[in-house]
Amino acid sequence: MEENSGGMSFWDHLEELRWTLVRSIIALFVFAILGFAIMPYIYDSWIMGPTRADFVLYKYLCYVTSSVPFMPDFCDDTFHIKIINYNLTSQFFRHMTTSFWFALILTFPYLAFEVWRFVSPALYSNEKKSIRWVFMFGTAMFFIGCAVGYFLVFPMTFRFLSTYQLSEMIENTISLDSYMDNFLTLIFIMGIVFELPLVSWLLSQLGFLNRSFFKKFRRHAIVGLLVLSAIITPSGDPFTLSVVFVPLYMLFELSRFMVKPAPKETDEEDEDEDEDEDTADIEIKTS
Repeated sequence: MEENSGGMSFWDHLEELRWTLVRSIIALFVFAILGFAIMPYIYDSWIMGPTRADFVLYKYLCYVTSSVPFMPDFCDDTFHIKIINYNLTSQFFRHMTTSFWFALILTFPYLAFEVWRFVSPALYSNEKKSIRWVFMFGTAMFFIGCAVGYFLVFPMTFRFLSTYQLSEMIENTISLDSYMDNFLTLIFIMGIVFELPLVSWLLSQLGFLNRSFFKKFRRHAIVGLLVLSAIITPSGDPFTLSVVFVPLYMLFELSRFMVKPAPKETDEEDEDEDEDEDTADIEIKTS
């Protein structure tokens, strides 16, 4: 590796790491304070959005499914799930913990930049270009995954489970802790899932994965994604299942293009190109 760090000693690197952590913690602390101040508005406008009939996804699904028979009814204007609190301290601690998660999401690009700035002096020039692209792509995919989790996966799961009744004698009462645990879990899981193309690229660079893997196991992946989609949206209708399945399958195909082709695949592509050139030469001679 290049000595871009100017011959820094171990203690110099340790000092640089310390300041990286200090700047990151300060950024988290500042945004956590900001999040704490505006958290009541965020709860009313965003976090509790899926509990009301006017949520953006429900309006869109109402428009799409209203003319299609045998589809679930998303046009119920009376849909409203009341979230209750059992524990005396839950609202206060949820206020604090949600502020931290809010700060973590907003500072994620800056935290990635701090990591990049710390490791970049030890990289070659060509490695810097690759790693810079990796950080940008990974950050974008994380936010896209969180958006899919918030606007699609969690509302579909929540609406089904909150209205499901084993018996009419049983009334659903959803606690704040239960709601927030599922809310944060599904959103962050989707953010992590959308890092699959980046993980595939990394494994390809290390030589553990190539494009033939996706071709060989495509059928298995389709079945697995269908099962996962059915677990996420257990309503059972094809439309709801496809709403979740299609983004996940597109993610699988995107991962395929992020990895290197196998050596055999490369040779076959070269042979196909040679055959095309020979065919073109024969056509020219014949003409």
